[in-house]
Amino acid sequence: MRKLQDEIVIITGSTKGIGRSIAKTLASEGAAVVVNGRSHEAVEATVCEIESKGGRVAGVTGSVTDDDTGQSLVDEAVRKFGRVTCLINNAGNVRDHMSYKMSVEDFKDVLDVHVNGAFQCTLPFIQKLREQGDGGVLLNMTSSAGLTGNIGQVNYSAAKAGLVGMTWTLAAELKKDRIQVNAIAPAALTDMTRPHIEKAEQKAKERGKELPSYWEVGMPEDVANFVADILEQPDLEKSGEIFSVNGDRRGVWHPPQHEPSPRNK
Repeated sequence: MRKLQDEIVIITGSTKGIGRSIAKTLASEGAAVVVNGRSHEAVEATVCEIESKGGRVAGVTGSVTDDDTGQSLVDEAVRKFGRVTCLINNAGNVRDHMSYKMSVEDFKDVLDVHVNGAFQCTLPFIQKLREQGDGGVLLNMTSSAGLTGNIGQVNYSAAKAGLVGMTWTLAAELKKDRIQVNAIAPAALTDMTRPHIEKAEQKAKERGKELPSYWEVGMPEDVANFVADILEQPDLEKSGEIFSVNGDRRGVWHPPQHEPSPRNK
């Protein structure tokens, strides 16, 4: 079991929601964290909160879609803590519409943040890990929308499916470098999910029905604790797996299975 005191963790999009909870939890357990967000004020507030509780923390302001943000995150981790061991691609956005009402700009914007942004942060990170030569962990935040689809989120579903494909490929490529790559599909109450849950609650109430179990989600802290568990007990044999976490319920999403069509049997 590794000690979190040895971890230097970059978390993109970590000034609110799941990312912020991960940063606070890991810092409270001894890891050094590099927080990130587009608002300088929000980054500074998160840094100050973690520092006030004795945590080791640095902050980098910038969008993951900016060409230099990924490199800046790695550089700041190395400058302040000497090395880097983990990247969590958590930054995300939503632009929800039915497909036939969605603009091309809204589709591209979501893909740019989730997919392009994740890769632009991943590239300098894995280059640094290979230079350091002692392995590390890469975690991508995906969603069940990218595994099963979700009405009104064709852009988000495509983006999160893209992260799943990236996870499988990176896991295969980087295992020889002892870099564990996983994705996590969390279900948690955040600023992003709250409006959807409240809308579902209202609809259920109007129909006189119970809220479907699909909308029963855990808290960001549950996801943060799951991330801490992964870092404490890394396992290269699990590299490439897509995990789910909802409250205290944890699971694994399996890759699609191929079977021949009846015509070929």
